[in-house]
Amino acid sequence: MSPPLSNNRLAHPRPPSIIECNSYEDLQSKHDQALAQSTPMKASNHKEERRARKILVRVVSGLLMLLVFCCILYSGHVYICMLVATLQLLLFRELVRVRYNTYFHIIQETIPLFRTTQWLWFSVAIFYTYSDFVVEMIKSNTSLHHLLDYVKWQQPLAFCLYSGTFVLTITTFQQGHIRFQLNQLCWTIVVLCLTVGQLKYIMHNLYNGLIWFTLPILLVITNDIMAYFSGLTCGRKFIHRPFINLSPNKTWEGFIGGWIFTMIISWSLSRYLGQFTWMTCPANSFSLFPSSLECELDPIFLPAQSIFPPQIFELLPAALVKTFPGVVNICAVKNDDSIISTLDLNHPTTLTIQQQLELTPCISGEPTHSHHHFELVLHNVMPVQIHALSLSMFASLVAPFGGFLASGIKRAYGIKDFDSIIPGHGGVMDRMDCQFLMALYTWVHYNTFVKMATISVPKMIYMYNLLTESEQVEVLQRITQLAAEQSSLNV
Repeated sequence: MSPPLSNNRLAHPRPPSIIECNSYEDLQSKHDQALAQSTPMKASNHKEERRARKILVRVVSGLLMLLVFCCILYSGHVYICMLVATLQLLLFRELVRVRYNTYFHIIQETIPLFRTTQWLWFSVAIFYTYSDFVVEMIKSNTSLHHLLDYVKWQQPLAFCLYSGTFVLTITTFQQGHIRFQLNQLCWTIVVLCLTVGQLKYIMHNLYNGLIWFTLPILLVITNDIMAYFSGLTCGRKFIHRPFINLSPNKTWEGFIGGWIFTMIISWSLSRYLGQFTWMTCPANSFSLFPSSLECELDPIFLPAQSIFPPQIFELLPAALVKTFPGVVNICAVKNDDSIISTLDLNHPTTLTIQQQLELTPCISGEPTHSHHHFELVLHNVMPVQIHALSLSMFASLVAPFGGFLASGIKRAYGIKDFDSIIPGHGGVMDRMDCQFLMALYTWVHYNTFVKMATISVPKMIYMYNLLTESEQVEVLQRITQLAAEQSSLNV
């Protein structure tokens, strides 16, 4: 008797049908597709998490740096000088190490005293820069004039150090590697120009008033932050053309947005800082335990009625200037009554006809009115706020190119950051690359548009004592004559 059919089926299972095979293949295919879709999503989520973590680290370390800066700023001028010197040392170390690491295999075996000569050049530059500043401070303070006997040795000593370093550098040249060593020497000099040369006058900015040290730094930081967020939110949405090849991530929207926000913030920030004598008063002494500063406030820190320079409006289209609030179109009035005649005393037969200009706000349709200039009168404004606009313009349009130079150096040598000393930011150079040129411009702006910092009464007394007796008598006579002329003009 044969076994039941059902048992045969259990013993010999039926092979899967074509339909079942296709269903299994479809299931496997769907599983693969789902896995392929989930992998990019996971990678994208992981990338977003890393980006958010990176931004958080940058923000926290940035706030900590700002807190440390404020504490040192409150400590006094001497401690700020120490901070600047420390930053210069770290900047020089990071920049010279770029080529040292790249060509270590050549330097280690063939070139003696390579690092020694580099740091000697740095020491000579630092000595000359800071000793020259100390000499200026001694000349500017009559209570320190007893040190003038030592001041005269500053330049000879600096020159001796320079000469010794120069001779030592030349004696280390090795046959077959001279071209490489010359390239390294040129790189060292370029680094010194960036880190020491451009910061030579930052001490003068500091002692002219802390505001001329603090405000430019804050403006560069403001521009950096605002440019980052402007580029993050609006980058390549309006202008698709690349901004600069050295930094592909930089956008026109970030550059323009940073400029606009920096100009706006500088207006209020300068007025806020100008309220504190700790920021506005100059200093001319070295004190480890500073006290409050008291001085006669410079007029640029007092609210007043100011006339915005009309020359700036001439650089812009007239139609655009007319849209600015508060701008008045000033016209010259053509009137026959304003024509006067004068007789030339040197040539009595010559009669000169001149027309005196009468300036008045323009009246539309008046034929006797012709445009002369645009005028903007600002009420209850500190003049330092207008200076801040100039500083913010430079901080936004020129100073960022210091950062582009740093980007070019990193690309040339294939490095991401100059160092890892600052979490989320890299090295000191990665944060200070825009500050060099800004500090130099601040000194130029101050001496051109604010006051000549190189002139003071103590310095004039110092120069007077260097004159011969006959020259001193001549100076006193000239001063008496100038004082008499000035008093007659005032009468």
